[in-house]
Amino acid sequence: MNTVTRAQLAESIYTQVGLSRNESADLLETVLERISAALSDGESVKISGFGTFSVRQKGRRIGRNPKTGVEVPILPRRVLVFRPSQVLKAHVNHVKPPEGGGDDE
Repeated sequence: MNTVTRAQLAESIYTQVGLSRNESADLLETVLERISAALSDGESVKISGFGTFSVRQKGRRIGRNPKTGVEVPILPRRVLVFRPSQVLKAHVNHVKPPEGGGDDE
């Protein structure tokens, strides 16, 4: 299983868009920083045809240590959630996307 890296994404921008390597890396960093900032501020980020990133608040709850069985409090926290679009789901499963783009998820 391979992982796509920032360097590979920047290289793709360089080859497909025609910016210099430095400009491509800067563009990628700017986009990633903007997404991160929006999520940190509690905003959702929707990328059409790809999916939606959002932050959810999880409340305090009681968990259990699986080894000892002892109950432990789990503190409230924010978690990052990604919901892929219908287009992305279809692409991953190698099927034709639904009519109308299916961009709402």
